[in-house]
Amino acid sequence: MPSARALDKKEKYDAKLCEYLDTYDRAFLVHADNVGSKQFMDIRAAVRDHSKILMGKNTMMRRSIRLYCERTGNDQWLQLLDHMIGNVGLIFTKGDLNEVRKVINEFKVGAPARVGLVAPNDVTIPAGNTGMDPSQTSFFQVLNIPTKINKGSVEITADVHLIKTGDKVGASEATLLSKLGIKPFSYGLIIQQVYDNGSLYDPKVLDITDDDLGGYITSGLRNIAAACLELNFPTIASVPHSLINGYKNVLAIAVETDYSFPLAEKVKAYLADPSAFAAAAPAAAGGDAPAAAAAAAPEPEEEEDEDMGFSLFD
Repeated sequence: MPSARALDKKEKYDAKLCEYLDTYDRAFLVHADNVGSKQFMDIRAAVRDHSKILMGKNTMMRRSIRLYCERTGNDQWLQLLDHMIGNVGLIFTKGDLNEVRKVINEFKVGAPARVGLVAPNDVTIPAGNTGMDPSQTSFFQVLNIPTKINKGSVEITADVHLIKTGDKVGASEATLLSKLGIKPFSYGLIIQQVYDNGSLYDPKVLDITDDDLGGYITSGLRNIAAACLELNFPTIASVPHSLINGYKNVLAIAVETDYSFPLAEKVKAYLADPSAFAAAAPAAAGGDAPAAAAAAAPEPEEEEDEDMGFSLFD
């Protein structure tokens, strides 16, 4: 049975979590592997004005959220329980989700590759001089890295894809990266899920802009209009296209027959004598020239007004 001190600590934690659940409508579920206490302190200070960070044991968080939902009848927070796996925590916020995410992602710390660590990203060693003495060539040969001796040091002749995402770092890879002074990984809080007023979604959704949404809607309307036109099934999306196509058909009939209407007269006149329309454009341009000349005529009057009856040589 836990001690009285442990029970008191759990009760305080439960009260704090329930207070946050009552106060906030939005939260991030974050993964916190390899995040140091200094990083946590910096992140807390950066988001203190509008957000609260709460870490804890998964069992304790799940129990508190479940009891809170049973007590209040608000079961929207239950969506988070299935995703509380591993070293995770919650960031409750009242700020803009995109802005808070940007602040969280700013606090990344470079870290060396350790043996047995699962690589969070690909690691590529660039070609170039390593500064290592020629006695180290056998070390590169074990890893199948092409090298040559240049000016008394080992030079890598081509970029080498050393570690793939998800692979475990071996002893040779970790030693090589350490010798080269490369810290290939960076660690920080990783946002896994976003909770927003009862909705739970992937953080990639936050990357969608208003322009992207407009593009998706436009593309969807085009597809609907095309399908409706092909099926001869009129909808709001296809009616404008149907009207335009109908107008084109009526205009084609009017051009080929004696039937006419006001809008077709101009087309018929153009087809009957295209040269008249070609001559009309230069005539219009020529007609503007006298007007421009007339507008420029008052300029000499301004010069006369400025003449005060003497010159600089009087």
